[in-house]
Amino acid sequence: MKKRVVVGMSGGVDSSVSAHILKEAGHEVVGLFMKNWDSALNKDVLGNPDLASDLCPQEKDYQDAKRVADKLGIELHRVEFIEEYWQDVFTYFLDEYKKGRTPNPDILCNKHIKFDAFRRHAERFSPDAIAMGHYARIREDEGGLRLLRGVDANKDQTYFLSQLTEKKLRNVLFPIGELTKAEVREIAKKASLPTADKKDSTGICFIGERSFAQFLKNYLPAQKGLIKTEDGDTVGEHEGLMHYTIGQRKGLGIGGLKNYPDKPWFVIGKDLDRNILIVGQGYHHPGLYATSCTLDDLNIITAGTFREKAPLQAKFRHRQKDKPVRVERIAGVWHVLFEKPVRAVTPGQACVLYDEETCLGGGVIDKVKKDDTILPY
Repeated sequence: MKKRVVVGMSGGVDSSVSAHILKEAGHEVVGLFMKNWDSALNKDVLGNPDLASDLCPQEKDYQDAKRVADKLGIELHRVEFIEEYWQDVFTYFLDEYKKGRTPNPDILCNKHIKFDAFRRHAERFSPDAIAMGHYARIREDEGGLRLLRGVDANKDQTYFLSQLTEKKLRNVLFPIGELTKAEVREIAKKASLPTADKKDSTGICFIGERSFAQFLKNYLPAQKGLIKTEDGDTVGEHEGLMHYTIGQRKGLGIGGLKNYPDKPWFVIGKDLDRNILIVGQGYHHPGLYATSCTLDDLNIITAGTFREKAPLQAKFRHRQKDKPVRVERIAGVWHVLFEKPVRAVTPGQACVLYDEETCLGGGVIDKVKKDDTILPY
């Protein structure tokens, strides 16, 4: 049945092919480009406004989206969610870093912007559905609506959709969810879409190709401190705890120390009160392994799909292999219990739960434990 569909067009190949597929299927397609960040209005370019065009790649993305829309013969509208992004995503992002945690703003962007503010704005076009270029699928059965992993396991984006609800996923289409990335590229080339060979964007959307550490310094002044071993030996100086995450190896500046074996160093903890970064040697350092974690909250996408204490799978990082877990609520707090110890489980990151191909939802990692001991993360 022909539908009127508003498609989120980012200027990338995935959303371009999504719009193309819908148009080829006979739907009435309207493109909507979201601008979520304005470098010229934020601190990273204050005092040097000439940097604005270089620091914000969104203008080029808009032009790419416009070329695709013109090629497909569809309307493309532009909307700014700068205020919403700042309040609902970026402020949280900064607050988490102040706490020494490692947040995932892309999950919040989906929750508050792409599937909330976007949907509200799309209503002015009276759509039957909205569509996004995510590698994910939706299926509905007697148990309700289910969010399924994308067919391309390497590109699956359900991890980033884990804070959505069944209500927010209603009347949502993921046209490329059944395709692999290679197939998406091939479709784009056959259709002569201007974005067919465009490189995939990486990192956090508002940072672009800039140095993340340098970007963060514009908003959170770094407080240097000591790098110490578990035994209390000083082995270096850090640039600010916010710049390091559990399991990190690069950027520590430690090497060639006397009285230590020639093994790589990794971040194994943080002492926020004393502003100390704790490190240890070896990829499999015991301090990097945990047996459980607690969640700040637990979002279940569809009621009835989650069973407490049932065997499930979890991802603690995007593209991480599934880890077998059980989830139990103890004294009002959600505990994720690992079948085997898991490396580098990091506060602030998302724990996303799966039952085979179904993404059940997830929560933000709060405390990380090894047996009954809370780790210094």
